[in-house]
Amino acid sequence: MYNLTETTKVVILFGLTILFSLAQRFWLVRANRIIDHVASARWRRWWRILVIAALAFVIFTFADRLIFRIVFFRLGILSWTMGFAQLWLVFSSLAFLAVKAVHVVEWIWSWLPRTSVPVLAAAAAGESAATGAGLNNVPLDPGRRKLFRYMASLAGCMPFAAGIYGFAGERLRYTVERVDFPVANLPHALSGLRIVQMSDIHIGNFMPASEVRRAVDMANELGADLAVLTGDYVTNSRDPLRECLAELSRLRAPLGVWGCNGNHEIYAGVEEEVEMLFPRMGMNLLRQESVRLSWRGASFNLIGVDYQSDHFGGRHLGLVDSAHLVRRDIPNILLSHNPNVFPCAAAMGIEAVLSGHTHGGQIQIEIVDSRWSPARFISNFIAGRFQLPMDGKSRPELQGKNSSLYVNRGLGTIGIPARLGAKPEITLLTLRQA
Repeated sequence: MYNLTETTKVVILFGLTILFSLAQRFWLVRANRIIDHVASARWRRWWRILVIAALAFVIFTFADRLIFRIVFFRLGILSWTMGFAQLWLVFSSLAFLAVKAVHVVEWIWSWLPRTSVPVLAAAAAGESAATGAGLNNVPLDPGRRKLFRYMASLAGCMPFAAGIYGFAGERLRYTVERVDFPVANLPHALSGLRIVQMSDIHIGNFMPASEVRRAVDMANELGADLAVLTGDYVTNSRDPLRECLAELSRLRAPLGVWGCNGNHEIYAGVEEEVEMLFPRMGMNLLRQESVRLSWRGASFNLIGVDYQSDHFGGRHLGLVDSAHLVRRDIPNILLSHNPNVFPCAAAMGIEAVLSGHTHGGQIQIEIVDSRWSPARFISNFIAGRFQLPMDGKSRPELQGKNSSLYVNRGLGTIGIPARLGAKPEITLLTLRQA
């Protein structure tokens, strides 16, 4: 799913542009209708100027996020307004789709054969039903039209309510996921080793240092033996990296705190700064490096790599160059921000991979018995535990391989400052023999 072609990406971008444009036009028309009821002509003019200015800012936000990537407004209060503009863009589009879905149902109802909606609709409207049984386009009675209007209003309000909840509620509702994590070739002495994992902090306006501190306190209460950090400490170069790492350095574990870089360290140009600050703050950063750690008389090999770029291409750049870090005498645990390295890591003989990057999609929509997430466009490994062999469809190089992956949903947000169905996560992994 994640190895999309350039053509597919263009089609998706074009589709999103059409959807967002139609949604904004829809709400602009609705806003104008409301403004028309304002008595004062002067106030009507000012309200229209305000609405047009807000729409222009939303359009700029969309263009900046998906096309230009200037990030011009990432300064002070304007970064807050940009976050809310992106929030509006997404949930207003979902509300638009919800309203139009009700309109489609209403249209289908109006064109049902008279035999499917017999005389009831016409009789309720006080009309004669003596015009034959096979005619279409039975008029809806006023009561039914009012019902559909209420349904459309309710459908339109639900995405906005969900957006408010996702911003004010679920975004900061940290959950502790306790996971038994099977590792192949794990010595009996290492069974029960506890690893606390945090990922995708994204410190900034929507993730202040006080919230990072709260998450660290929750992690310390778990009493883990090892603490790992799987990248994306900041979103851009203006975010307070030192504050973030200072809070993370409060993590306590007998085997220490170990981490790797994420893609936003690359975008922010702070990879070397992170490498410098980690040891100063009592932590350890692994960049194409490995370390042997011992616990209860047994050892394992902890490997850490920088972000492995595979943007829609299925490539795992640099990981193959780290093959010399893999050991054959003890189990290997890889820290890699991008979970898409899992097949490649398994083929190299790595028994366990800990990742982040996807945020669990940030928004997951459950439809019947399946869940949809935008993270599907970048990875098949959205959140939680995965294990080889998987469903017998493994590639030839993975035949006979036994490896596990855990994808942490992260703490912070990117794009829109909200989460729905993908709560921020602190993971406590307990190693078990596979």
